[in-house]
Amino acid sequence: MVFYIIMFSDLECDYINPIDLCNKLNQFVLPEMAFHAFLTTLFLLSGQWTALILNAPLVAFNVNKILNKNHMYDATEIFRTLGVHKRECFVKLGFYLVSFFYYLYRMIVALISESE
Repeated sequence: MVFYIIMFSDLECDYINPIDLCNKLNQFVLPEMAFHAFLTTLFLLSGQWTALILNAPLVAFNVNKILNKNHMYDATEIFRTLGVHKRECFVKLGFYLVSFFYYLYRMIVALISESE
């Protein structure tokens, strides 16, 4: 997500053209969504209900974007939708940051309870 934010900032400052931006970012869109869906599936299979509930809205949002064919960046409309894309990236970055610390906390709790 930080890469996305940097690339959007470069587009705003006119350091990169829209076609190059979309070509660079579109190659990461589906793998990021697929990996997140895979992790959520692992939470479901392992019975991590809290993590599953936390991740389910973002997976549903990603699935909705794919079903509406709105998941790829379009070079012809990127300037019109740049604010929306930046806001989405900041929200996802915040979500991933909170998730990281939650997973770190759960790992530490599991290690402590295992040693007792």
